Amino acid sequence: MRRRSLLVLLVLAATALLAGCLPPSNPGKPIQTLFVPAANGTPQRLLVILPGRGDDLEGLRRSGAAEAAQRAWPDADVVYAELTLGYYMEGRAPERLHAEVIQPARERGRYRQVWLAGASMGGMGVILYDRAHPGALDGLVLMAPYLGDGKIVREVADAGGVATWNAGPPQDLGADTFQREMWRHIQRWQRTPAEGQRVWLTYGRSDRLRRAMPVLAPALDPDHVRVVDGGHAWKVWSPALEGVLRAADADR
Repeated sequence: MRRRSLLVLLVLAATALLAGCLPPSNPGKPIQTLFVPAANGTPQRLLVILPGRGDDLEGLRRSGAAEAAQRAWPDADVVYAELTLGYYMEGRAPERLHAEVIQPARERGRYRQVWLAGASMGGMGVILYDRAHPGALDGLVLMAPYLGDGKIVREVADAGGVATWNAGPPQDLGADTFQREMWRHIQRWQRTPAEGQRVWLTYGRSDRLRRAMPVLAPALDPDHVRVVDGGHAWKVWSPALEGVLRAADADR
C-alpha cells in the first residue's frame, strides 16, 4: 500500500507539472526498448535513455538523442527504454529497469561503461534508480529532472541548501515521504563525492522546472552542471546531451 500511495502521488505530481499527452503504457508487458547500435561498430559503452512523461518509443526515436549521443560517443550503443508513467504507477520502475535492461547489459560483458540518462520525468527515474541500485552505473545524466513540488524544493533551499538540510530519519517510501527520500539521495551525492562525481545535470535557461535546478546543483561537481539556451523539450536536451558526453570524456 505504501508503494501504491507513492505512485499515486507521482501521477498527480507529473500531471500537474509535466506537459504532454500520456502515451499508452502496459506495465504488464516487458519494458519495450529500441536499440541503436554504435556508429563505429565496436561498442565499448552503453547509454540507456528514459522518456519524459509525454514520450513513447517513437517520440524518443524522433528526439534525435541517440544520434546526438553517438556524435560524442561513436563507440556507444544506445537503448531507448519506454519506462512510461504506467511503470511508475505499478511501483516497481527501478527494479524492472534493472532486471530487464541494465543488469542483462552488464551480464553480457561487452561494455566497459553503462550510463543512464533521463529527461523530466525520466530524470526523476534516473535518481530513483540510483537510489535503489547505488553504484550500478558508471554515469548518470539528468536533463531538467522533475525534483518534486515547490514545497520540498523551498524547504531544502531555506535550510541553506542540500548540504545543511536536515532530512530527518530515513523513512520507507510513501505518499508523504518519496520527495524527501529523493532529496536525501541527492544529499548522499553531495556527501559522497565519489558518487556525486558520476552525475551530470543539464537544463535550459527557460525551462519551466529550472527553479529547482540551482538547489540540486551544489550537490554536484560545478563542472558537471551545464545550462543551455531553451526550454523544456528534446530540441534542447538532445544537443545538451551531446555536450555532456563530450565533456565527460574531457573530464576523464
